[in-house]
Amino acid sequence: MRAISTINFKIISHLMGLLLGVNGGFMLLASLVSFYYKDGVTRELLMAGAVTVVFGGIVMYITRNHRKEIQKREGYIIVTLGWIFMSLAGTLPYLFTGAIPSFTNAFFETMSGYTTTGASILSDIESIPNGVLFWRSITHWIGGMGIIVLAIAILPLLGIGGMQLFAAEAPGPGGDKLHPRITDTAKRLWLIYVGYTIAETILLNLAGMSFFDAINHSLSTLSTGGFSTKNASIAYWNDQPIIQYIIMAFMFLAGTNFVLSYFAFKTKFSKIFRDEEFKLYTYAVILFTIIAALIIYFQADVSDSSIAHPMVWGAFESAVRHGLFQVLAIVTTTGFVTADYTLWTPFLTIFFFGLMFLGGSSGSTAGGIKIVRHLIMIKNGILEFKRTLHPHAILPVRYNNKAVQQPIVFNILGFFILYMLSFIVGVLVFSWLGLDFQTALGGAASTLGNVGPALGDLGPVNNYGNLPAMAKWWSSFLMLIGRLELFTVLILLTPFFWRNR
Repeated sequence: MRAISTINFKIISHLMGLLLGVNGGFMLLASLVSFYYKDGVTRELLMAGAVTVVFGGIVMYITRNHRKEIQKREGYIIVTLGWIFMSLAGTLPYLFTGAIPSFTNAFFETMSGYTTTGASILSDIESIPNGVLFWRSITHWIGGMGIIVLAIAILPLLGIGGMQLFAAEAPGPGGDKLHPRITDTAKRLWLIYVGYTIAETILLNLAGMSFFDAINHSLSTLSTGGFSTKNASIAYWNDQPIIQYIIMAFMFLAGTNFVLSYFAFKTKFSKIFRDEEFKLYTYAVILFTIIAALIIYFQADVSDSSIAHPMVWGAFESAVRHGLFQVLAIVTTTGFVTADYTLWTPFLTIFFFGLMFLGGSSGSTAGGIKIVRHLIMIKNGILEFKRTLHPHAILPVRYNNKAVQQPIVFNILGFFILYMLSFIVGVLVFSWLGLDFQTALGGAASTLGNVGPALGDLGPVNNYGNLPAMAKWWSSFLMLIGRLELFTVLILLTPFFWRNR
């Protein structure tokens, strides 16, 4: 086997330095929040930010004379290593402040943040200093749109094209672009992302949240992350339904393709209403909400389900609100909770477990398999019946009135098989590490789908703090491959990836 000399390691290292510099900049922002609230950890956060910025700067300086060329292989390596190095550096605020003194726990919390999973090892979130809580939410926000997309927006300053990185960051079937130049696409996506975050912060603040809680929950909502500043998550505001409705609206938006938001701002509404993925996503949310709300209203024992104040606006409204909230939280993989859905009925426990495999739209910040993949698999399955009756007919899968190329269909089928195999292996490893069947099942589905709350000992009112250390590292790996949609990470484990072509 020949050497791996064709891979441009200098540009990879240079971009790692750039990402660390950006990461350190956000740590310094967290130190300003700490200083404002006088929470006692400003110096530690400053140190964490300074160390990260300086280290990133040194790496960039050493590799400044690099070949400004990125091929596909470099793209995959940069995306995967970017997530890993950002997560490693992201542990520093936790370690320096002592908020999470264990490196394993700090890495788990950071990986959960960047992958927008929202699974936490913290049992008393409200005792954590404000600066650290803000950093925790920022990791969501950075990871939501993608660290690499952020880098793409500023790569022209370095004289580097970013198409290969975009392909590795978003390898799914949704290929709409807003502008011929990928850097301009990234800038427009970030503008929408920032705009939504500001809008939600203002609305939550007006609805009664403190500004600190509002900005943190906005950072978590738009990234479909799920970290909260309260131990009870959004259940803390069960007596303020308007707050939950605002969060639901932005969860829905975060789970849709951000390209559609761009079309909406350009008043091209016909493009939105003709989009098959958006229609299926909307209909699915409505249907699943009706099912959940009716069962909550007629069958669930709300006295044991942590649903506070069911009569605020009426019992039926409460059932609809909690049903819609949990459907959106799981479908969009945000992971916020207003109640312990595992106590509602056995049917709803299995129902919400199944929703963990759905995922949001392509081009959104949501995790999971994605709606468009399900849609194309369903269409291809129906066509298989027709092909059986008419074996000589040419029957292409059509999506948004366009024929889908067969390699894309094969890619989606391959992705689904690989996803389910990863889930099965995930369950087996969790079981081997000592988790009971229900906890292993829910933990694998939740971490791979970047959902957050799961089943059993990892249910909505529990956390991941009691997992064995190896189970936390395994969870971190599942979160990483789930966030980067399997192929990007797993291809690095294949021998042929490292061979010269």
